[in-house]
Amino acid sequence: MTTRVVVLGAGYAGCAAVTELEDEASDDVEIVWISEDDYHLLLHEVHRTIRDPAVESSVAIPVAEIKDETTEFREGRVVGVDTDARAVELEDGERVDYDYLIVAIGSATADFGIEGVDEHAHYVKSLEATRRIHEEIRAAADGASWEEPARVVVGGGGMSGVQVAGEVAELRDRLEEPIDVTVVEGLDDVLPKGDPSARESVRRHLTDRGVTIRTGSFVTRVDDDHVYVDEGATELAYDVLIWTGGIAGHEEAANVGVAREGRSGRIHAGTDLRTDDDRVFAVGDAALVEQGEDRYAPPTSQAAWGAAEVAARNVLHDLRDEPLESYHHVDKGTAISVGDDTVVYDVIGLPFETIEGVAGRTLKRAIAARWIVSVSSLRTAVRAWGDM
Repeated sequence: MTTRVVVLGAGYAGCAAVTELEDEASDDVEIVWISEDDYHLLLHEVHRTIRDPAVESSVAIPVAEIKDETTEFREGRVVGVDTDARAVELEDGERVDYDYLIVAIGSATADFGIEGVDEHAHYVKSLEATRRIHEEIRAAADGASWEEPARVVVGGGGMSGVQVAGEVAELRDRLEEPIDVTVVEGLDDVLPKGDPSARESVRRHLTDRGVTIRTGSFVTRVDDDHVYVDEGATELAYDVLIWTGGIAGHEEAANVGVAREGRSGRIHAGTDLRTDDDRVFAVGDAALVEQGEDRYAPPTSQAAWGAAEVAARNVLHDLRDEPLESYHHVDKGTAISVGDDTVVYDVIGLPFETIEGVAGRTLKRAIAARWIVSVSSLRTAVRAWGDM
């Protein structure tokens, strides 16, 4: 009798789950992979396409290069999961039955309920979005002058905000156009977490590129051409607004019949990656993965990758009536691009807290190349090396 395992999503977690299933499953396990995109997007590198859309081919890996021939891929948007009937519902009306389900649909960008953000801001979650950002920045620059430059505001710091601001600054320098770049972050540091020397290094790299940093300033409202901060006391005019705030559950997650966290909308998963339905596992940014009392795995690519491999093995363990594994995240370090510069810190096994310059860029490229090799091929990684 054949057991069908369905994986939803082609992000880091989806790819890792599929490849682990392919490596570990027996011939009587059928793998069905569903995603609305027929490619895997290197989300931690997608900011590169803001500066240069030509690198899209380096950050998007076709599904056909990732999966085995035996894995069935269906391109489609998931609109619901009937856990009673064990069926995935697609937007075109098709229903895909499953015996086990791994939900890896990623996340949406949280707007925190701030008025006007969803209507006026760009999110950095897709190639289509970064193309629009690139085009709108160029259009704004065309109508600007050195006396009245184009204004790009990045709402939110952290890794995403820093990398986006760095790419906009590099685009400005490449175009040699008058563009002001401002990052607005509600917390006290543009990079709220991480080694103090790394936080200071990131700030220095941004300011060296002429990026204005406003920390301790919470956005309270957005309209057609202004961002209001500090309870509306300050108005920041903008031509292009890019929002890189926190993460929230996809609207599709609301239609999966399992328990979710009320504020973020992300799916609850135990350390074994199971939800409250024994046949449904959740991984990646779609899930809040327990790591102890009131602790959860971070929403990072390395956490998604590791958890998805455990989830895939646990599906097979459950199928074989074997004990399930627990996933415990170990942070292997962080690499952040600031335009053409890179700050790498807290890397396990290295004696340096923070690495910059050529060594930092090389290490960050190696991290990206390792992921590409694991899901595609060395040839693809070599081709993409210069764009990472």
